[in-house]
Amino acid sequence: MEKTKKLYKKYEEIIIYLIVGVLTTIVSWGACFVAKLLGLDPDIKIQNFIINTIGWVVGVLFAYPLNRKWVFKSTNPRILKEFTGFAGSRLGTWILDIIIMFVFINVWTIFLPLCTFLREKIPFLTRISIDDLHYWFVKIFISAVLVTILNYVFSKVLIFGKKQKDKKNTGDSENKQKKPEVE
Repeated sequence: MEKTKKLYKKYEEIIIYLIVGVLTTIVSWGACFVAKLLGLDPDIKIQNFIINTIGWVVGVLFAYPLNRKWVFKSTNPRILKEFTGFAGSRLGTWILDIIIMFVFINVWTIFLPLCTFLREKIPFLTRISIDDLHYWFVKIFISAVLVTILNYVFSKVLIFGKKQKDKKNTGDSENKQKKPEVE
């Protein structure tokens, strides 16, 4: 049990980040689902773009406060600047997602043979069209993994990391300036 606690403490930030990421994905996909229920048609290109944009906006608005408070424990008083950086980095990885999906689905179908092989070997996958299987394979195992890693790195280093470094440096200098108490 003690070993488990140490492992959790060591990887706490990443574990909480992944939990927040799953929740954000659910909320984002839920927003897309609601947009479709309200009449937007994903088969119409511009409406599909609007659906995905709604999902992205809702996801970012949901993810920022959770990442700020629970994952990175930010105390930066410049919330608007921090949020702008967060949204900007997420915009960058959203564009990356679009590029990855376009390249690996429409241009370079390198994973199509693998998906065909998996569909032949795993019985329940035969119910899914090869095009759908290929799309979701790229979406989940290529794009989502890369986007998740980059979002974490951007948040850790560029968005929330600066304040933590400043806080540590300030704390160190305060400790050096304090005189030891005499009893």
